[in-house]
Amino acid sequence: MTNRISFPGLGINLEVNRVVELFGIEFSVFGRPIYWYAVIIAFGFILAVYYGMKRCKQFGTTEDEIMEMLIFAVPSAIIGARLYYVAFEFDQYKDNLISILYVWKGGIAIYGAVIGSVLGALLYCKIKKISIVRFFDLGALGFMIGQSIGRWGNFVNAEAYGGKTDLLWRMVINGRPAVHPTFLYESLWNALGFVILHFYSKKRKFDGEVFVLYIIWYGIGRALIEGLRTDSLYLFNTGIRVSQALAIACVIFGVVYLIYRYKKIKKDGGKNNECSDN
Repeated sequence: MTNRISFPGLGINLEVNRVVELFGIEFSVFGRPIYWYAVIIAFGFILAVYYGMKRCKQFGTTEDEIMEMLIFAVPSAIIGARLYYVAFEFDQYKDNLISILYVWKGGIAIYGAVIGSVLGALLYCKIKKISIVRFFDLGALGFMIGQSIGRWGNFVNAEAYGGKTDLLWRMVINGRPAVHPTFLYESLWNALGFVILHFYSKKRKFDGEVFVLYIIWYGIGRALIEGLRTDSLYLFNTGIRVSQALAIACVIFGVVYLIYRYKKIKKDGGKNNECSDN
C-alpha cells in the first residue's frame, strides 16, 4: 500500500504509505486498516469546526447551534458525496447494489458533500425555525479549510491527478509518466480563497455574500482544474465533465446574484445591508 511519488523538477522523492503506520505497526479498527486519507479528511473537518467556533458570534450564531447543525449536516454530507459519485458511475454498482454502501473502498465527490451538507443544515434550520443564512457564510469558510486540507488525502492515495506535463512541478507516480499534480492546484486555490474571504468576511455587505463568493471562487478553480484531470465523472454517455459543468453553472449563478444584490443595496442606499454582525 505504498506509493512512490516524486517531483523530479523540484528534487523531491517520497514513499507514501496509504495506511497509518507507526514504528512498523499498521493501525486498524475492528480489523480494518485506518487510511491516511480518512485521517486527513477528519483533520480538515476538525480544523474547520474549530474555526467556526472561534468566529460564530460574528456570524450571528452560537457554538451550540453549530454543534447541533453538524449532527444533521455531517451524515447528509457523507451520503451526498457518495450518491453524487454513484449516480455518475452507476455501472460499477448496478450488479451489486449493496456495494453502494462500501464507502471505505472509495468513491465520493466533494460537490455531493457540499450539496448534502447544505440540505442537512436546511433540515436543521427548518426544525429549529431559524434562518439558514446565518450558517452559509461561516460554512463556506469551513468548506475552504476542509477542501484545502482534504485534497492531500488524494496525494496519499496517488489519485486526482491530471494529464501529462513537463512543467517544473510535474509529479511522477510509481514510475509512470509525469502528470499535473491537480490535487495540489486545488488545495492551493482553496487555501488562497480562504485567506481572501476570511478578511473580506469582516466587512461583507450582506448575509450570504461570502457563501456566494465561495461558490464563484471555487467554481472558477474547479472548472479550470477539472479540465486537466484524467479521472473526471462524466454526464452519462456524453463527453461533458459533470463537476466542470456544475462549476461553470455555479459561477454564472453567483455572478448574476451578486450583481442583483449589489444593485439592490446601492438603490436602497445601504439600507439593505443585513449582516449578522452589523
